[in-house]
Amino acid sequence: MPSLKDLRNRIASVKATQKITKAMQMVAAAKLRRAQTAAEAARPYAERMAEVLGNLASGVTIGPETPRLLAGTGSDKVQLLIVCTAERGLCGAFNSSISRLARDHANRLLAEGKTVKIICVGKKGYDILRRQFAENIIDLVDLRSVRQVGFEQADMIAQKVLGLFEAGEFDVATLFYAQFKSVISQIPTAQQILPAQIEASGTTAIYDYEPAEEEILATLLPRNFTVQIFRALLENAASEQGARMSSMDSATRNAGEMIKKQTMTYNRSRQAMITKELIEIISGAEAL
Repeated sequence: MPSLKDLRNRIASVKATQKITKAMQMVAAAKLRRAQTAAEAARPYAERMAEVLGNLASGVTIGPETPRLLAGTGSDKVQLLIVCTAERGLCGAFNSSISRLARDHANRLLAEGKTVKIICVGKKGYDILRRQFAENIIDLVDLRSVRQVGFEQADMIAQKVLGLFEAGEFDVATLFYAQFKSVISQIPTAQQILPAQIEASGTTAIYDYEPAEEEILATLLPRNFTVQIFRALLENAASEQGARMSSMDSATRNAGEMIKKQTMTYNRSRQAMITKELIEIISGAEAL
């Protein structure tokens, strides 16, 4: 049985940990407000751009003049997975859930005889995936020095991926990230972004475009590609802070329960020692 000193040290250690988790929860809550606002502000722009591209694509017949970002290479042999995770841990299952989705997707592609290449955006996803797919990872995008993700980071990633596509390094690109729903709900998502998966617009209006749809698409598709990556990074940032806030709240409550149990054990041990000493004193007095 541990001594009273050991129990006091344990209680002090857990209290110190509880202060840290509580502080991290409050910091995550403050960061979540900004990240959630940015993610929600980006959604209408991305959705509206998708509508415009859908309207344009509905009037295009796939052919030699069609931009490759829409038509693709005509093959799906080489698959590129862009896995977006956090740079830091202590956010529950946020990183592992995205990595698990990417890992399952990669295993399925490999079982079909496809070639898989992986770009990791975020160190935590890289640490998880390199255990099994070290030979498949072709690049790691490190954003630890970036305090707040901006459009320039998304554009940097997009230009890197587009350069690989133009060089014929892959045929299909899939983006993995967590879609933010609430503090306790972040949905791991896989989205094919190359060739672009554009749904036909639901509008019944008929537009005449000048210049031709193909020329407009050639300009808008790279922009849309960057926007989709930017949206994924913002969704990830909000999801990360929501997951960290929830995780640190659970850790704080668990620490409180542990402190109660350790304090009860300490009091019982202390009372037992006092009772034992009293019995010894009374027994000694009676012996005299």
